[in-house]
Order: sequence, then structure tokens, then C-alpha cells
Amino acid sequence: MTHRIGLLVFPRVQQLDLTAPYEVFASLPGAVVHLVAATLDPVTSATGLPLTPTVTFAACPDLDVLCVPGGIGVNALMTDEATLAFVRARGASARYVTSVCTGALVLGAAGLLRGRRATTHWASLDLLAAFGATPVRARVVRDGNLLTGGGVTAGIDFALTVVAELAGRPAAEAVQLAIEYAPAPPFDAGSPDTATPAVLAAARARFAGSRAERERIVAAITGVEVERMGWEA
Repeated sequence: MTHRIGLLVFPRVQQLDLTAPYEVFASLPGAVVHLVAATLDPVTSATGLPLTPTVTFAACPDLDVLCVPGGIGVNALMTDEATLAFVRARGASARYVTSVCTGALVLGAAGLLRGRRATTHWASLDLLAAFGATPVRARVVRDGNLLTGGGVTAGIDFALTVVAELAGRPAAEAVQLAIEYAPAPPFDAGSPDTATPAVLAAARARFAGSRAERERIVAAITGVEVERMGWEA
């Protein structure tokens, strides 16, 4: 059985948001994975990795799974009408509508999160409420045919969950074994709940500029002013 999966690719995408699910999906027998963009022009990820789209919005075939990854580039996508129109159209026809990390903000801007439970990177989680969603802090959240993954590395957990939906748990476990996904991180700092106050403060300072820009964009789209919640100006 063929499973048609489309991952949005765009300038300044967080490459692991894209490449981690891509690896999982492409490891599923019968999967056809497309990198979808407005044009076929190469783009550069947020960390400098060159990426080449494989199909345009106009030429994209019907999809079983639409996936929007995150990254600093979502700030521009939230007001990009061509992208939002594509996401809305495919969101209406895809079997599963999904995101990784801050890709959920694009789904929100496209109007696909209203009344739904969803997650995203911890630094943007509260912004989901402005789009009418119920924010949930979790690695993977499912609400009907909407599946959202948390920040960056959660894309692996997310993609394995989607594979289980498409092909069953044994198939997902076979992919997990093939990629030897058995995480045992050397530090317990992967969540705001477990990171030290100093590490959390440094992370907040690092994200402050992007966070402020996102607050402005979300307020402009939704008319909802987002509380700062302790973020640096």
C-alpha cells in the first residue's frame, strides 16, 4: 500500500523538524515522501543545511499526510497567503494534518487549530491559544485527524506515531528498531521542567527576539494580545 506524505519545506526551516520525520516516514515500506514548496528553488535551513524541494504546491499530488515542520522561518509563513492557501486546501483533503515544533503556528494561522488540542515547542506553546487551540505540553498530541509534535526531537516520536496510524504498531516498531531510536540523553535538560534555572534563562534570552516577533505576528493575525509570561523584551 502506498502512503503519500508531504512535508513543507521553506527558508529557515529547522532542519531536524523536517529531516527526523522524513527519515522515519521514508523508512516505511510503500511510503512516498515529498518535500513541498511554492517553487523548486533550493532553500537553506535555519542552521545552514541546503534543501531541495521535490514538488511545487501546484503539482503536489493528493496526500495521506500533510506535515508542517517548524523553525524561525514560520514567522514569515504565518502571513504568506500562498502557503496558507495550500495548507488549508490540503488540510481539507489529507487523511492526517500534522506539524512538528512551531509548524503548529502555521496550522493555526491557516485556521486549522480552532477547537483542537495541540502542542508545539515549549517556547511557543502558549501562543496556540490565540488561534483557538487548547495548548497541551506533550511530545505528541492527537485530536481526531490532527497530530502535532513538540519541539524538534519530538519529531521522531511524532513520526513513529503517524506510522503506527498508517501501517500499524508492528510496522512503526520495525522502523524504530531500524533507526535504533532508543534515546538516553547525557543530560536531563531537555524540558523547561528539568533544566536548571540558569539554562532556562539562557534559552529564553536566546529565543527572545523570535518570540517577540511571533507575538506581534500572532496579535496581527488574531487580534489577541499574548501575555509576555516572563519573556525578555
